[in-house]
Amino acid sequence: MAGFFQMLRKKKELIPLIGFMAFAATGATTAALYFLFTKPDVILNKSYNPEPWEKVDPSKPQKLLTINQQWKPVEELELVKKLTK
Repeated sequence: MAGFFQMLRKKKELIPLIGFMAFAATGATTAALYFLFTKPDVILNKSYNPEPWEKVDPSKPQKLLTINQQWKPVEELELVKKLTK
């Protein structure tokens, strides 16, 4: 660890690069955890929930930003869904 800081003292131009990489890694990890714990269609164990898309509420927006979304159920699709279960 001390060698790392000695290298940074010698090569100061690497400090912003390391800062940006740490920021990007933190953001990617945060986004992955956010989607894992808040989105119903993201699963880790497929044997526990083999069809996660069936539990998604279509009237609730799934994107981070949704503008003027209007959802109406398709009657034929609902009928097929009921017949196949």
